Amino acid sequence: MGAARTTESELTDLAEQVAAEAAALVREARDGMQAGRAVDVATKSTDTDVVTAIDRETERFVRTRLAELRPGEAVLGEEEGGAAGTGVTWVVDPIDGTVNFLYGYPWFSVSLAAQVDGVSVAGAVVEPVSGRRWTATRGAGAWLDGRPLRVSAPRRLELALLSTGYAYRVERRTQQAAMVAGMLGRVRDIRRAGAASLDLCAVAAGWTDAYFEHGLSRWDWAAGALVAAEAGAVVSLPGEDPEFGSDATFAAAPPIAAELRSALIECGAAAI
Repeated sequence: MGAARTTESELTDLAEQVAAEAAALVREARDGMQAGRAVDVATKSTDTDVVTAIDRETERFVRTRLAELRPGEAVLGEEEGGAAGTGVTWVVDPIDGTVNFLYGYPWFSVSLAAQVDGVSVAGAVVEPVSGRRWTATRGAGAWLDGRPLRVSAPRRLELALLSTGYAYRVERRTQQAAMVAGMLGRVRDIRRAGAASLDLCAVAAGWTDAYFEHGLSRWDWAAGALVAAEAGAVVSLPGEDPEFGSDATFAAAPPIAAELRSALIECGAAAI
């Protein structure tokens, strides 16, 4: 099937299929770990930035399946890298939330998106433990297990429930913590669950009213940000809003988006 003859909806279906197959492998590995099976763990940028053999095996599986189903298309992945192609590029995070996965905390996912010219046009985020499937198609909407999603509508910022995340490097975490401390008195509360793709999906479902984080890579947001945007969130991606800093990701329900943006900037977002 050639890329030119494939609709974005069909790309979403394929992303969901492959992500669900990969999630089944991750779930099987998790079950094995809970039964006492050891798993190889290494570190990347810091001692707290971990990668497991399961991350690598899952990404290799996704690459193999895409090569079978979409031969010749580029793949960009967290573990094996890659570069954008001239047509569709697939962006994969084999386990978003690896620390959660290691600890047995069930908030982690397989994230897979199709991008064209760096823009996500189709995506799926699948949770191995719950089996939930978050999907989106550019211009056509977002869904959770086939149910249409719509963001919340908080009346004002002080009633908003936010979510965020922190970098692995201690110096940057300290700056992020200072910004969060400044925000705590301005909102209902702030959550930190540890998987950016799912935090973005939570905004889409109205489970939270907004999400912000610095330092995400393309595979962290490629699918989840599309889900949030297609559910009606105001979304800003790394590099799009210099006042947020060079690598900030932001997704918010429209009624509070402008005020939240201003509050985050006042609390030091650009300096992180």
